[in-house]
Amino acid sequence: MTDQTTSTSSAQTDEPWDLVVVGGGTAGIVGAKTAARFGARVLLVERDRTGGDCLWTGCVPSKALLAAAAAAAAARTGGRFGVSAGPADVTVDFSQVMKHVHAAIQHIAPVDSIETLEASSVAVRTGTAVFTGVDSVEIEGERHTFRQALLATGAAPAVPPIPGLADVDYLTSDTVWDLDDLPAGLVILGGGTIGCELGQAFARLGSTVSVVEGAPRLLPREDPLASAAVAEALVADGVEIHTGSGVSSVETSGPGEGVLHLENGRQVPFARLLVAVGRAPRTADLGLSAAGVDIGARGFVVVDDHLRTTNPHIWAAGDLTGHPQLTHAASSHASLAVSNAILGLRRAVDLTALPRVTFTSPEVAAVGLASDRPGPGLRVIDWQDTHVDRAVAEGETSGFTRLVVDKRGHILGATIVGPRAGETLGEVTLAVAQGLTTRDLAGVTHAYPTYNDGPWNAVISDVQALLRRPAVQRAVGVLARGRRWWVGRK
Repeated sequence: MTDQTTSTSSAQTDEPWDLVVVGGGTAGIVGAKTAARFGARVLLVERDRTGGDCLWTGCVPSKALLAAAAAAAAARTGGRFGVSAGPADVTVDFSQVMKHVHAAIQHIAPVDSIETLEASSVAVRTGTAVFTGVDSVEIEGERHTFRQALLATGAAPAVPPIPGLADVDYLTSDTVWDLDDLPAGLVILGGGTIGCELGQAFARLGSTVSVVEGAPRLLPREDPLASAAVAEALVADGVEIHTGSGVSSVETSGPGEGVLHLENGRQVPFARLLVAVGRAPRTADLGLSAAGVDIGARGFVVVDDHLRTTNPHIWAAGDLTGHPQLTHAASSHASLAVSNAILGLRRAVDLTALPRVTFTSPEVAAVGLASDRPGPGLRVIDWQDTHVDRAVAEGETSGFTRLVVDKRGHILGATIVGPRAGETLGEVTLAVAQGLTTRDLAGVTHAYPTYNDGPWNAVISDVQALLRRPAVQRAVGVLARGRRWWVGRK
């Protein structure tokens, strides 16, 4: 196995690396393995641990926590199915919950390990990388040169400059996984995806939770109907929601405790505070100026449509580029950037069919054009889960499907709300990516009963509406009369 540390001498390797990857998260790992499969000589540098935020502090632990929270919620609400388990009968052992969370991380960690990278012909160094020129980087005192490089350092929880916040022992999406005890009272600053997911999870596990969002509603980037559905679900789980007012200051009253002073004059006390207002790119202290790599608005690396930076030999992928901060985006963009860098291709980023999911209950899944503002010449097809038989059978009828289509029936976007909406979105994402129409999807036999009946019934309703148009009715009538005449002659 390649040594993880290097000498602090100013040694320099003689042969340039075909690709140096800075960052061992999703983008870095995918980029390094892709280049190695192309036969490139690859060096990956990671200062902490490979696997990145998704494995250690993001996707994996949050979904494991949500699974435990869903089990608690199901036990409390079983009475609607005739299964007796009142709220007082449900107990949560938070230490066991966190054991489940960390077990999920450890189960997946070997896939992203140094050993796995090295087995894929990627050399790995543990340490801090600093660019010293347009084609050179220093790693713990050792200088390396490269033909191409990939920046994949990701992002970290953003902390707003609110007076008094620095004096609080606040939590972030990075540190919340270190909790040993369930917070009795938790206030979450930020009502986006992270805030809503963690807020619902902790409420279901037994914390008293408040969510504070400066925008007029939760999930402000999603369809307002989806936002309203999530807000209603969080309130049902006991979450107190404060929207439409920012935080003017934070007052500390004890270790980790304090009060949020809102701009509208309200006060929100907390026993623990979780800051979840977004993520800021990790671009500081990398020597990017020496490398000729420009930094743009809010600290993101400037890239073109091919993910090339202002240094033609350095590329970037993942959360530090300003593109949507999604693990699957980081993965696909890293593959694209490395294909361009190593093979000389000219593939461009296409965000047209990039799906996203908020894993609350209900889930919110969306792709393509916004369903609440489709634009001129477009229309929205709505289908409620009250007409989805699987949803009726499971008593989960608050969801819906909204499809954005053009005049010819091409599917250009969607918002799906409900159980397993993220899985249901897959077919619609394919439709958006491949330019499929409502007729294409309506003509495919779907398994019954599933939550996928929502989008399927939506496209069927659109085709049926097409058949009711006068011109189509006339054509169908002519065919039917002709068929009757032909059969009558026999």
